Amino acid sequence: MPGKNSTQRFSSRVDHYVRYRPGYPPEVVALLKSECGLTPDSTIADIAFGTGLFTRLLLENGNHVWGVEPNPQMRRAGEEFLAAYPRFTSVEGTAEATTLSDASVDIVTAAQAAHWFDPAKSRREFVRILKPGGWCVLLWNERQTNTTPFLRAYEELLRSYGTDYQDVRHERTTAAIDLFYAPSPFRQREFANQQQLDYAALEGRLLSSSYTPQAGDPACAAMLRQLRQVFDAYQTNDQVTMEYKTKVFFGQLG
Repeated sequence: MPGKNSTQRFSSRVDHYVRYRPGYPPEVVALLKSECGLTPDSTIADIAFGTGLFTRLLLENGNHVWGVEPNPQMRRAGEEFLAAYPRFTSVEGTAEATTLSDASVDIVTAAQAAHWFDPAKSRREFVRILKPGGWCVLLWNERQTNTTPFLRAYEELLRSYGTDYQDVRHERTTAAIDLFYAPSPFRQREFANQQQLDYAALEGRLLSSSYTPQAGDPACAAMLRQLRQVFDAYQTNDQVTMEYKTKVFFGQLG
């Protein structure tokens, strides 16, 4: 189910999101070329495009991308980030009501976003805007929580201080992804991804998360003190490594 106030919950975190969220590996675009027929002529609707991290990969492939985003602060940040790409069009809309025309796009994508959507309503909308034979691609950077001592300590910090961390974890959506695509078949691929972070970047990455307390909250100061301790305990050459699996789900909704 979508998280409460999902459209607005990143509004105060845009600066941190732009600077400190991970990008996506280029293997994702290669996958779309080999499995979904992506060419530079393909028209794409990137749903909840946010600050444009994934959108940029599509634009660099030469595609015309309609970026649909309901949050005005995120949308403006994405527009600034992607201002150099003439084939980008920003759209105020939602996954459930994109405002795009019927059968107007070859591929629908949603990166780090579909866990906020209403599954049934967004699926119907994607079917409406996709051309016959079009593809729906949902992807997430899934942060690893137990592969290194640092990542285990970071996960424990989130469990201690996250306001609704367990409720909004996107893994709940990826675990039930077959319900979104059903009755259509879909496939899945995974790619390794990571960030090398100094302390300032690690703090920014933490504060970009919608479930962490913000400045002015006493819990935020306590959380950052613990973050500093975690960083000092596990840093190497003044950096830590945040590991992800980029999970990509793709299919034709039919």
